Amino acid sequence: MNRVVLMGRLTRDPEVRYTTSGKTVASFALAVDRRVRRDAANPGQQTVDFINIVAWEKTGEFCANYFKKGQRMLVEGRLQVRSYDAKDGTKRTAVEVVADNVEFCESKNSSAAYQSDGSFPTDNDYPGAPPAKAPANDFGGEIDDEEIPF
Repeated sequence: MNRVVLMGRLTRDPEVRYTTSGKTVASFALAVDRRVRRDAANPGQQTVDFINIVAWEKTGEFCANYFKKGQRMLVEGRLQVRSYDAKDGTKRTAVEVVADNVEFCESKNSSAAYQSDGSFPTDNDYPGAPPAKAPANDFGGEIDDEEIPF
């Protein structure tokens, strides 16, 4: 089975091209956090992987129309490894994810925070955002765990 699910931030606006037969193809890269193993020498510092993504036809059009640099998105697809000849005649290999499905992972206002100050905000670090609190429910207040029947 070849299935990939990634969540990250766009490193640039999706670039749209068209094949000779008229099919739309969008390409972009996601910056995906990777946590390293925690031990005494390394307290769990994060690093980032830059993953190339290709989206075809309607998915590619959707990405080009609605996603911009810095926005967080979820990509679901398959891993593809392909070979090609570079302009200098050498054989090259490209590893990329072919997106089948893409989704927004934050509100439009949250992603606007990135564009205004040039930084990548974290979930609880958006400029002007109130401090994180428990989600509201339809029952008029907090629910005690012992009151839940399961």
